[in-house]
Amino acid sequence: MLKIVRDNIIRYNLIKRDENIVVGVSGGPDSMALLYSLLALRNELQFNLYVAHVNHGVRGDEAKADQDFVRIKTKELSLPYYTIDVDMDAYAKEKGITSEEAGRELRYGFFRSILKDKGGGKIAVAHNKNDQAETILFRIMRGTGLDGLKGMDFISGDIIRPLLNVSRDEIERYIDENDIDTVLDKTNLLPLYSRNKVRLELIPYIQDNFNPNIIDTLWRLSRNSRIDSEYLEYLTEEKFKLIVKSKSKHSIILDGRLFYKENQCMKQRIIRKCIDEISESLQGISESHITSLTELFTPNNTGKQINLPHDIVGRTNYDDLIIERNFREEIRDFEHVLELGENIFQDIGVYINLSVYSNENNWIKDKRYRVFDFDKVCGSLKIRNRKNGDKFTPFGMKGTKKVKDYFIDKKIPKEERNRIPLLVDDKNIIWIMGYATNDLYKVTNDTKRILVVNYKII
Repeated sequence: MLKIVRDNIIRYNLIKRDENIVVGVSGGPDSMALLYSLLALRNELQFNLYVAHVNHGVRGDEAKADQDFVRIKTKELSLPYYTIDVDMDAYAKEKGITSEEAGRELRYGFFRSILKDKGGGKIAVAHNKNDQAETILFRIMRGTGLDGLKGMDFISGDIIRPLLNVSRDEIERYIDENDIDTVLDKTNLLPLYSRNKVRLELIPYIQDNFNPNIIDTLWRLSRNSRIDSEYLEYLTEEKFKLIVKSKSKHSIILDGRLFYKENQCMKQRIIRKCIDEISESLQGISESHITSLTELFTPNNTGKQINLPHDIVGRTNYDDLIIERNFREEIRDFEHVLELGENIFQDIGVYINLSVYSNENNWIKDKRYRVFDFDKVCGSLKIRNRKNGDKFTPFGMKGTKKVKDYFIDKKIPKEERNRIPLLVDDKNIIWIMGYATNDLYKVTNDTKRILVVNYKII
């Protein structure tokens, strides 16, 4: 088993040199096998190891005994030990979530607080091949799609699962061969929670009546689903880049004409990606929610909207398809002076990098950047939002155009117009950022110095 864990860490880049690893240890066989295997690899792979235990406050003296067991074992191993007592059921009631969800939130919140004090790192948990099978079966019964069939992965953000392809039988052999002490959480033997029922009742029934190798079968299903899903994610990302007209922290506007041309699979994936980006989670978003948005986003359906969980709103405006959080703080006027190099403005969620190159130099050409004749810049560079009477000369034109009229022509929603930053100097608007540039500042053969602007929403 140790070789498998070592190979997983290296193959999936789970742990970097000198990284801090907080390992969640309950005292049961899975977490103790994880702890001892990481300890055995610590010197070779050179990382820092910390032990964390959460007493969920639901098993009284038994939970306290487990807490003491982990503390004593950690002391014997000369490892730093952190523990906390929580009231999982009270937290679940307060948040309106299940006890399982509450336990997960409390555990990871505690683990991350330790990492924060240590300057960052990762959380190691003992999910294994059997857990993966339980997860997939549970999701199938809830009507999951292809992405749900992937199950858990070896690394998800700051969470690593070095035992994910190790079966529970292999873990128990490792425990026996290395004479490792463990404790038994009796609640794992009772069908109190839905996941326990899958482990204790459903999987044994399938093994006895249909497929004795169901654990390995479901593992293969997860791997095959991941291959297909990752390719679809790649395609979605490419389509997303083409279809998105503008994006901010709380709103994404899609080009309806391009969106309508996609097939149903891609439409749903693009919508899911939009929701995930503006809410940072798909928790609570069901297939019916995605379908209702897809049905809303049809031609000639302008001016309509639907509301989804977590204050997500989907609406149509001319050819724009808008997915946003119902978050409308008052837009105040802003104006910031720019310096060469990086400029970060958290108040408006904008990152701008300014560089100046000789026109004779081989500067990097990238469609994400905009370039201007630097010698035509008058005074200092700034970003601000629009003002009454703003005008500019759109690229390729001779006369001026009001910024207000440009926004109307582009069908940019009224509530978004004051959020859009304008790159300006002391005389003119140089760039409506993310949209149109000023023809007066275009790069020509006579340009001596080029201003390169990299602009991102953060």
